[in-house]
Amino acid sequence: MPEGRILDSNSLAERLIAKPELGPLILLIIEIGVFWSINHDFLSAANISNTLAFTVELGLIALAMTLLMTSGEFDLSVGSVFGFSPVLMWTLYNGGVTSLEVGFLAALVAAGVIGAVNGRFVTQLRIPSFLVTLGMLLVVRGTALFITDGFPQRTWSAEGSWLADILVGDFFVGPFRIYASLFWFIAAVLVLGYLLTGSRFGNWVQAAGGNANAARARGVKVNSVKVRLFILSSMMAAFAGVISSLRTSAANPNSGTGYELEVIAMVVIGGTALTGGRGTIIGTVLGILILRVMRNGIVLVGVPGLAYNIFIGAIILGMMALHSWLERRHQAGT
Repeated sequence: MPEGRILDSNSLAERLIAKPELGPLILLIIEIGVFWSINHDFLSAANISNTLAFTVELGLIALAMTLLMTSGEFDLSVGSVFGFSPVLMWTLYNGGVTSLEVGFLAALVAAGVIGAVNGRFVTQLRIPSFLVTLGMLLVVRGTALFITDGFPQRTWSAEGSWLADILVGDFFVGPFRIYASLFWFIAAVLVLGYLLTGSRFGNWVQAAGGNANAARARGVKVNSVKVRLFILSSMMAAFAGVISSLRTSAANPNSGTGYELEVIAMVVIGGTALTGGRGTIIGTVLGILILRVMRNGIVLVGVPGLAYNIFIGAIILGMMALHSWLERRHQAGT
């Protein structure tokens, strides 16, 4: 084989290994193989349909969180916004104040305001996003509990509503049950993937997370970029919460508890840098699937569901070690 071709093959292999998505992809394939070998029902149509239904809701939040973390910030309030938004929507609807559709828009607007407040506190007052959104988590969760007196909100059937049809309407493709929310997730993947890697705004996001001072020197409006991403994060959490509520016909003020940490885990496992500056939507999709498949698989094979956090922690530690090793190899080769 000619020497040039050998060098090209080696270069291609090195670039492939350096991809942050490679580790999550291998882990996902191994995970699926292990669970299927233990219980062949794991890849049944019913189980795949069930897994996808739950994947979408946390996945929507994780996609927005990817952009926010790439800019160097976190949002710990997404879980509480996930629970609060459907409570607000159903409260307005049940009280006869608005239609279900207007209630939905009101919930999105409220979430946008929450995100804007988070962003302003972080960028204008220079308070770490960890502390700001932790405080917002308590405020929003407390508001949802106050509105409902701590009880699940009474919901009415949304059957026949065009809003429910376009958000969670379901149909069968052969043996597979597909929810409309899956198409919203796919659309979000395509739009946010392009936004992060194929647009000028995506360059600003990465620059803001990589070196904010240098980005400002180049004319990037770092504060504006981050505020927009906080708004996006909150509104996506609200959107996901409404989808979950319509699908399950329930609005519990405690819904979404702990989701913020699971979402961050999905993003980190997928290869987005904790320190900002580098993010990958495809990697996040793989991270979402890894944790959703793990949650479904351990129950299906007979492992107690309470052990789920053990597996999450182990996966995070393992993937962080792998990403660190790949990063060192990449830097050593340059």
